[in-house]
Amino acid sequence: MDDKRAGFAGLGLMGGLMAANALRKGWQVTGWNRSPAAAARLQDLGGTVAPRVEELGHLPVIVFMLPDLPQIEEAAAGLLAGWKNQPPAPGTVLLVMSSVSPTAVRAFGRRVTELSGGRAQVVDAPVSGGTKGAADGTLAIMAGGEDAPFGRVEPLLHTMGTTVRHIGPLGAGSLAKACNQLVVGTTTAALAEAAELAERSGLDPAALFDVLSGGLAGSRVLDVVGPRLVSKDYTPTGPAKFMHKDLSFVLDAARAAGTAVPIATAATELYAELKRQGLGDQDLAVVRQTISHLSHSAAAAVEGTVAQ
Repeated sequence: MDDKRAGFAGLGLMGGLMAANALRKGWQVTGWNRSPAAAARLQDLGGTVAPRVEELGHLPVIVFMLPDLPQIEEAAAGLLAGWKNQPPAPGTVLLVMSSVSPTAVRAFGRRVTELSGGRAQVVDAPVSGGTKGAADGTLAIMAGGEDAPFGRVEPLLHTMGTTVRHIGPLGAGSLAKACNQLVVGTTTAALAEAAELAERSGLDPAALFDVLSGGLAGSRVLDVVGPRLVSKDYTPTGPAKFMHKDLSFVLDAARAAGTAVPIATAATELYAELKRQGLGDQDLAVVRQTISHLSHSAAAAVEGTVAQ
């Protein structure tokens, strides 16, 4: 891609860091964000701020990094309405980098192509690696879409991630991310259960995790999330409530494919309980607190039975 201009809609915990890396790698970035503080940070780094998403419509690639597809569709409504009367340049790409439904993003892609007169296409390219990966430019990026639009945005993706893979047609990136979240969400929950069980049984969770890391149970999730589970540090690096959303996409995809996902089903209910406990805005590691609350309830039930 010779034209190194990009728009970013959504400059929050992840989007702002990703836009900053694109700037550092020589891209001209114009950003939009609902809250002005995040937009001001981009401007301080040398970026340009757009007061409305519609003003990104002339750029060759527009990145959307908002919580879910409904928010993306809302933010892009004016942009798409304008394209009905004044279509964008041929080859324009809307790059959906949020975690969204594989089925829904395919429908969104069809709508974008229709409203743009075939001049714009959607590539879904969700990311894994959290805020640290976003800050370091080491995200894993899994992309879905046709070959030509993916090729146009691939140089931009390499400014944000070190692992960039074209997985398949539109929606494939989101399905890959759903599978990623299945592994991350269930592994984090299993580690949280192990930490809680160890501590309540008189073991040191830190010592346990040190032993686990040297054996088959070792994993990147243990390396990254393990210390937060041990210290009960739930300062958000990404809201835990989004894991429930992402696991819901796993269930949707499994129904469409006719695949049984018993572990994902159990994990979805666990993260739903996390939200019911009011913990959704804290870090993913707060699932340990959810399990602790459930443990208190279970213990109280046993004591009540004994007392009877």
